[in-house]
Amino acid sequence: MTAADPACFMRRDSSLASQPLRVAIFGAGPSGFYAAEELLKQSERVVTVDLFDRLPTPYGLVRGGVAPDHQKIKTVTRQFEKVAQRPGFRFFGNVCFGTDLTLDEVLAHYHQVLFATGAESGRRMGIPGEDLPGSYPATAFVAWYNGHPDSRRSQFNFSTVERIAIVGNGNVALDVARILTRAVDELSPSDMASYAVEALRKSTVKEIYVLGRRGPAQAAFTSPELRELTELTGVDLVVRPGDLALDALSQEFLAQSTAEPTHQRNMEILTGQIAKGEGSHARKIRLHFLVSPVSVLGTSRVEGVRIEKNFLRKDERGNLKAQGTGVYEELPCQMIFRAIGYKGRRLAGVPFDERAGIIPNRAGRVIDPTSATPMPRIYVAGWVKRGPSGVIGTNKADAHATVTAMLADARQHLLSSEVWSDPETISTLLTRKRVRYVTFTGWQRTDQIELARGKKLGKARDKLTTIEELLEAAEAA
Repeated sequence: MTAADPACFMRRDSSLASQPLRVAIFGAGPSGFYAAEELLKQSERVVTVDLFDRLPTPYGLVRGGVAPDHQKIKTVTRQFEKVAQRPGFRFFGNVCFGTDLTLDEVLAHYHQVLFATGAESGRRMGIPGEDLPGSYPATAFVAWYNGHPDSRRSQFNFSTVERIAIVGNGNVALDVARILTRAVDELSPSDMASYAVEALRKSTVKEIYVLGRRGPAQAAFTSPELRELTELTGVDLVVRPGDLALDALSQEFLAQSTAEPTHQRNMEILTGQIAKGEGSHARKIRLHFLVSPVSVLGTSRVEGVRIEKNFLRKDERGNLKAQGTGVYEELPCQMIFRAIGYKGRRLAGVPFDERAGIIPNRAGRVIDPTSATPMPRIYVAGWVKRGPSGVIGTNKADAHATVTAMLADARQHLLSSEVWSDPETISTLLTRKRVRYVTFTGWQRTDQIELARGKKLGKARDKLTTIEELLEAAEAA
């Protein structure tokens, strides 16, 4: 039977509503799993979901982004395991969209396709010296210590580093600061990559600067993350009293954000640190507010960072913006991490907004930029839909909104008249292309191997950190 044979296709007719709605999701992180759950649990029609990921492992940033000393957050994967057991669910790991499967091939096998590929790359500062050795995106460091295969060959040497600057004041910036200063004996039992534990064990880092371009009232980090820094063993969190002096705009900002108490709690925690001064410990985390880096200093590698003092102003939309004052300061450091946001990556054949780092969409329906109208059968969810915001649970409501749009379109029969009727044809296609795809059963083998390895070492998990190791584990009898 060939692709041209009409018997191979489902035709759009009065019986289409009784046929299974076949959906492909690319990206097996929280957004992908939440969307799969929403699709599979609804009762108005039968739905099957094939969840693809370019890695041989599921769970996205839960596995590769959540800090290893936050093991409790990773228990959300138990919910995802239940989703994987639902009838109609299949997992295809180690399948790269655009390389192993093109958009045309996907649309020939599924009624709808949802992209939940996240935001994996870090934004750039765009300042002189940014590319000097010793200057890195925080995303690369986070992936490295989490054992992400993309970063397995990266090397971070902290044995000759005393001072590090982190640009940004969101949770990622605080994660980096905390991991760099937490006692290694507290990290070693976690699922942190073993090579990262050993590198941090040799660390000589004594001082961390965390640089935020806006004021303390507008800081993007959450109160639990901030409080953790005040409780680190052998580490002082230092705040300069002058940095907490609020101007009229910040006072107004706090007064208007009473519905979101995070900002007030942050200010309370920060104010409480002032009385502690410099503290007495060898390691310091210094929070700086209302400063922006203007250049990275050094000739052959990072030697420092030049920062400019800022003030706040309102733009034409009433948003608070940081603007330079022309007053500068130089901080000595041997390494810089930029934690100023994640952005998505362009997918072959799919529109992409380079400036915003997202797939352009309206209520989850992907928009054709030339016509400004929705592209039939193509959808988006998660960070690549809205940008890197919120916590893991935020993606649940986001996925629900996109799935609502998908089901509404399905009710109106906005589907293809020609889609392969046999669900096994996608497996056949991948096999013909010699793609070593991983099923969820294969992932469970990998999971068991990693847990067993970790148990021997007294760790929560000892991760396999290369694609070949992961594939061999998944294929093990």
